[in-house]
Amino acid sequence: MSKKIEYSESGQPIYRYENVENEWEPPVYGNEELDTKIEEHVTKFLGKSDTVLHEIVSDLIHLDVYHIKPTKERNYHTFITRGMSFLPMDAPKGCEDWRYSELMVCLPPDWPVSQEDFKEGRNYWPIWLMKMLARFPHKYKTWISWGHTIPNGDPAEPYADNTKLCCALLLLPIDVNTDFISLKVNDDVTVKFLSVVPIYKEEMEYKLKYGVEALMDKFDKYNINEVIDIKRRNVCKQSIWPFNR
Repeated sequence: MSKKIEYSESGQPIYRYENVENEWEPPVYGNEELDTKIEEHVTKFLGKSDTVLHEIVSDLIHLDVYHIKPTKERNYHTFITRGMSFLPMDAPKGCEDWRYSELMVCLPPDWPVSQEDFKEGRNYWPIWLMKMLARFPHKYKTWISWGHTIPNGDPAEPYADNTKLCCALLLLPIDVNTDFISLKVNDDVTVKFLSVVPIYKEEMEYKLKYGVEALMDKFDKYNINEVIDIKRRNVCKQSIWPFNR
């Protein structure tokens, strides 16, 4: 459960959570209407999935992951959850539109994505991260939304031994038709789609101090998008050299 709420220098709330050892709970499965509309929505805007990564054992919610391979128009792998929206998040008053969400991650075309490749943590961690975040609000009875950041532990640790990326930033999908972002299932359920963008510790600290818009300005300056680059520039790390890089 959350401790007392703190506030960043930019005025945004900071929630801290204690590790909880919940007993396994039978997963919630979606209904036919929700399953069908999510699949149709993904196919319409991103293309038909080549494979679906099915969970054998699930906790809280049953999470499947669509995999859409690179195309000429979208030259990167796209992975999208289906299952996070099977339960509503505990969104605060005024943010009820964000009670239902699904997540996506984008990987470069040369990222190892076979079943055998995913046995290695340095290949699988973006999928692990996306699935962990999909369960996070249900596990802790909270919510996640656009602009939220979640560190990998306290203090934040790199996701793998070949990168210093150690925090996750949630953004509205960038390289898509804006109609993709929101899916109205029925009068009670509207699903919002969010991109999981791994960031550096310094970038999260900058966002907490100056706000997500200021960080996005830096991303725009250096053409950083939602496709994961484990060696990309850290836009908030001061150079030791006396000139701008």
